[in-house]
Amino acid sequence: MKAAKTGKQDKLVKAAVDALEDIKGRDIVVIDVRKITALFDQVIVVSGESTRQNKALANNVQEKLKALGATVHGVEGVDPGEWILVDLGQIVVHVMQPAVRQHYNLEELWGAELPARRAAGAR
Repeated sequence: MKAAKTGKQDKLVKAAVDALEDIKGRDIVVIDVRKITALFDQVIVVSGESTRQNKALANNVQEKLKALGATVHGVEGVDPGEWILVDLGQIVVHVMQPAVRQHYNLEELWGAELPARRAAGAR
């Protein structure tokens, strides 16, 4: 039964990432947090360049995942639009402006293993 849940969840994560890419979300990171918390399984973090783009990103994720039968449990932060959280149950999507994302650094908070950044001009 768990394998079926994981397969469906993988499909939902891919659909969420695709929805973010459709609206030109930047620096999309998917973090598996199952070993850290029992509240949810994955965190997706994405940057948008403006509050308008953030709202479009969050809205597109909701529409695409609802079409696949997912339940949107809640959405927070739409009015200010600098940081919008979309709660999909086992998947939580954070849509953030770059300055907000850098300040809160959720990737480090959730222990994401990010690729090493290369110095300018390095190959």
